[in-house]
Amino acid sequence: MSELDVFSSIVRSRRSVRAFENREIPEDVLGEIFELAQTAPSNCNTQPWFAYVASGDACVRLRDALYTSVLGGEFDMDFPYLGKYEGVYKERQYDAAAQLYSAMGIAREEKDKRNAAFLRNFEFFGAPHVVFLFMREGFEVREAADVGMYAQNLMLSMQAHGVASCPQTALSFHAGKVREHLDVPENQKLLFGISFGYEDVNDPANDARVGRAPLAQTVKFVR
Repeated sequence: MSELDVFSSIVRSRRSVRAFENREIPEDVLGEIFELAQTAPSNCNTQPWFAYVASGDACVRLRDALYTSVLGGEFDMDFPYLGKYEGVYKERQYDAAAQLYSAMGIAREEKDKRNAAFLRNFEFFGAPHVVFLFMREGFEVREAADVGMYAQNLMLSMQAHGVASCPQTALSFHAGKVREHLDVPENQKLLFGISFGYEDVNDPANDARVGRAPLAQTVKFVR
């Protein structure tokens, strides 16, 4: 298999997984995953990301704390999130939700079940590991883009190691709580989190498949 075939397989097989086995990743594999992620590019090689990984008891405690916070209506975000889109972006958002709920057998009018499915975000979808991505206070859009490139490197590294992942904006809703539990300095600001572990292939949530826009909608070649 050529390098292109390997790369294509990893990129095309990576997707957001929303149910995980209760089985931890060995520490040496975790080290390899994050070592590869560290090769991500950044502006002037500043490497502005900082990743805090919670596993074991730390993961359980944080999961319980976040779940309790969201039930209590507590929200504490470092960066605003409107969650509102228009036009084709709204269509894509609705389609993604429709695919997920359809796979789970949840009808549009079943609000309670939809809310329960949303709350699983704060249980990390049962994942035994979660990583939170921070950048230093004062950094702006350029540095956030660098963190995004790091995150993609990280998830592709996970995929290459047979580890599934799910990037979650929802995990930024309680930044103060995350800092408290993971002993993160106040000058580190939370962008988002990624739940990860081994996929539970028997959970219907993982049967959902979302497509991608045709190339012509997102890329313009100019000569």
